[in-house]
Amino acid sequence: MGLLSSGTPLTWIESRKYNDYVRENGLKQLLYVFKFCSRRTGDPLYWGDEIEYLLCQLNDGTKEACLTLNHDSVIDDLNGKYNKECEDLNLKFHPEYGRYMVESTPRRPYFDLNVGETEQNMAMRRRLLSKLLENSGVLPLSMAVFPRMGCEGFTNLQNPWSHKNCISRSLYLPDEIINRHARFPTLTANIRIRRGEKVCINVPMYCDTNTPAVDDTVYQRTWFDREDRESIVASKPGNIYMDSMGFGMGCSCLQETFSAPNVDAARYLYDGLVNIAPIMLAVSASSPFFKGWLAEWDVRWNIIANAVDDRTPFERGEEPLTNSVYGGIAKEKKAKTQRIQKSRYSVTDLYLGGNRFFKREMNDAPVAINEDAYAMMVDNDIFKMDEDLARHFAHLFVRDPLVIYNESLEQDNLTQTDHFENIQSTNWQTLRFKPPVQSATPENTSAVGWRVEFRPLEVQLTDFENAAFATFLYLIVKCLLVFSDDINPYVPISKVWENMDTAHVRDSVLKCDFHWKRSFSADSDYTTALYNLDDIFHNPQSGIFPTFIDRILRHEGYVARTWKELKHSKNEDGNCKRLYYYLKLVSDRAKGSLPTTARYMRDVVLNHPDYQKDSRITKKMNYDIMRLAQRLTNLDDTYNDVTQFLGSELGTYVINHAL
Repeated sequence: MGLLSSGTPLTWIESRKYNDYVRENGLKQLLYVFKFCSRRTGDPLYWGDEIEYLLCQLNDGTKEACLTLNHDSVIDDLNGKYNKECEDLNLKFHPEYGRYMVESTPRRPYFDLNVGETEQNMAMRRRLLSKLLENSGVLPLSMAVFPRMGCEGFTNLQNPWSHKNCISRSLYLPDEIINRHARFPTLTANIRIRRGEKVCINVPMYCDTNTPAVDDTVYQRTWFDREDRESIVASKPGNIYMDSMGFGMGCSCLQETFSAPNVDAARYLYDGLVNIAPIMLAVSASSPFFKGWLAEWDVRWNIIANAVDDRTPFERGEEPLTNSVYGGIAKEKKAKTQRIQKSRYSVTDLYLGGNRFFKREMNDAPVAINEDAYAMMVDNDIFKMDEDLARHFAHLFVRDPLVIYNESLEQDNLTQTDHFENIQSTNWQTLRFKPPVQSATPENTSAVGWRVEFRPLEVQLTDFENAAFATFLYLIVKCLLVFSDDINPYVPISKVWENMDTAHVRDSVLKCDFHWKRSFSADSDYTTALYNLDDIFHNPQSGIFPTFIDRILRHEGYVARTWKELKHSKNEDGNCKRLYYYLKLVSDRAKGSLPTTARYMRDVVLNHPDYQKDSRITKKMNYDIMRLAQRLTNLDDTYNDVTQFLGSELGTYVINHAL
């Protein structure tokens, strides 16, 4: 969601003169956080999740499905007249980029592991949201991507092109899809203007017998002289072409945030999850289609990365698409202007270090650094930061602030962090290291402390699946924190970057190898070998289950040896058996014995009677996909959908033990 301040956002041209001011004061705010909070310790492991829903309408008469753009007021209702009910149920709802999106979280974080609590909370969120929308026929679906996003009739707008979409200037997305809060349209326009071009997203197209050689939805429009001419040049043969922030930030995901006992533990936890991130992205894959086409990618991540890439052609090391780049923004080559390797939405770029296992050479990939910011952090009168942590923040601060509010320019750096968050919250990496605010001193235990956010997980269709992935990651986090003295998690960061690209490949779970450690022991070296996902999760030397899951379950007294013992536990409340099936879901997906959501949904398209082997998703096919998603979400097995999707054993358990 990002930083939702109130006020008057400045356009990019208006805000540019304040960029250095915001950066300088943001760094001072950060340094005061470290001055006041760096000695804080002893915080327990609190955690929480974020799930995003798409609000969909299905028309049984026309056999069509669309995203609704006029039911976003449900968020105001949930935070207004239903606020007491939400508070009692521990629920909270937030706006997201799309007007058709709702983000949900627990209002108060979970403490440690209470098996089923997360799933119950997720189920209550969906039920309450569904209840408020039921008279309108709107369905909240936790689906990563709407299959026909950007195609004709994908929203319920009657005349979407009756006026120009001046904010995004997209060929496909009307501006009405963007959330009404001023942050979101400003963010969209400022990214486009700073870049000097529309954003450009090319996704490899799934190639079937009749698949066209090019995306034939790309056309020449005459609304905006420069941007409309860009699309023909920007689109690549064999790729699905998209041209707006909404194609990325309009996707849904599952995210988790974990507190750590102190800043050093938070740094170690962040580093320990770095190479877990692309692995979890691959095994949770649920995005096989974009803009009405089947894709060769299974996940959404790089679509979002390209959708918010505000780098100029010079910063990207490319030539402008046209010769009419305006404002001098895309061509400027000031002394301090650097080549920047990746979008501000990317795989994690640097380890934080600060522990005995870290070696600086593990940060072996090229990363741009704001040298002025780095110098200020390592040598100042407020708080002297160590070199590795300073390098992390100096990398974040190569970016410009994207949305500056006129009313928020003047801030008290001793008590406010909005200038810091302006930069921090628009660096969207697979992990986010989250400092507290200045009031989170060692004495003020009521204030939230040091946290790590895990961002790459693809959202799943059912609350059971989302809870399973959330719980699985929690167990890894708990293991890292408990055994931080003897788990060495480091691999070269360049290998992590490669893993992130591999995670996008269609059916990477089945056919790709990833860089992974041979051992996580304290005396292990830093080399990697190539393993498939089954090995990464299950091999006895360094698999995730033996190394992290079994170890923490033994430590917590759940099992004597391995997680599979949970199935036969005598635990009377059934929590151990539920935990077993959570872990079985992840295990079976990693083995390939259970298809990922992406694989399952792609097969649904390929086997649809209307499919013409041309990689296209028609309106009728889209409708059927969304009806299937609804049945799976509701655990409706009338047509054996659930037991086919989750397998007979797991599907039967989930149906018979729904929360």
